Amino acid sequence: MKRQFDIVIPPGKKKERIDVYLTSHVENATRSKVQHAIRNGEVLVNGKLVKVSYTVAPGDVVHIELSQPEPPEVLPEKIPLDIVYEDDFLLVVNKPAGMVTHPAYKNYSGTLVNALLYHSQSLSQPHPLRPGIVHRLDKDTSGLLVVAKDETTHQKLSRQFANKTTEREYWAIVWGTFKEPHGVIEASLGRSKSDRKKVAVVKEGKFAATEYEVMKRFDYLSLVRLHLRTGRTHQIRVHLSHIHHPVFGDEMYGGREIMAGGIEGKKKAEVANLLEKMHRQALHAKQLGFVHPVTKELMRFDSELPADMKEVLQFLEK
Repeated sequence: MKRQFDIVIPPGKKKERIDVYLTSHVENATRSKVQHAIRNGEVLVNGKLVKVSYTVAPGDVVHIELSQPEPPEVLPEKIPLDIVYEDDFLLVVNKPAGMVTHPAYKNYSGTLVNALLYHSQSLSQPHPLRPGIVHRLDKDTSGLLVVAKDETTHQKLSRQFANKTTEREYWAIVWGTFKEPHGVIEASLGRSKSDRKKVAVVKEGKFAATEYEVMKRFDYLSLVRLHLRTGRTHQIRVHLSHIHHPVFGDEMYGGREIMAGGIEGKKKAEVANLLEKMHRQALHAKQLGFVHPVTKELMRFDSELPADMKEVLQFLEK
């Protein structure tokens, strides 16, 4: 099986070999796989074959085909789970930051799915690598997820997510202070044309909308509550970065850079100290609500902020 896609080299890109560039900008790529693809004629630049040593230039359109190996079998692993609720049909877990939701390239062990397979003999099977998984959270986003134990439960829960009738509330610590106490961010999202590992605001992307409400303002950071009107990959992180309020600590979308004015000397050291406490994006899926597919009861769950976000907030509130 092969994946195909095009990448446009962005303006201002410094000189770099094509194999090096593609390895760092294509998800699940290795340098040896990229070099093999180039030598096999599976990489075209502006419609022409190139050598491994070709240097990319701004404006180049790179077309690449990469082979995708068959994934290995996913095995149960004895990993502790923070189970908020469980019955015969589903369970709700509080995923810690740093745990991948389901196996994928380079992450076939230590995932939430590995832990779920050890915990339960009954999980829905929507995909060989994603048993039980109805929706997902990014690796470094913590918080609540619902897991299905059978196909009927899975289908009914998935329909609620597709119809946007679920309740999902996220809390985030973000850069800067907002002019308005609440608002809606509407911007279409798709894969970045210059870096396939990232999502970007693009005109031809899928419509996405995120509601925000400022809960607390600090000197150069804010605590915000967020609700998803749509559920796109990296939606909250990209939307907040798009309006120049990236999630604090988010390396991929600018959250580890100083994004507020007047931060010098003592404050600069303070920011560096806070970033040491927050090794990931300060984003937590705090609340989750849905109608139970079998009992028809409205289920609502809430979770505490994780220790790293609490520590940052306690420092800011001094």
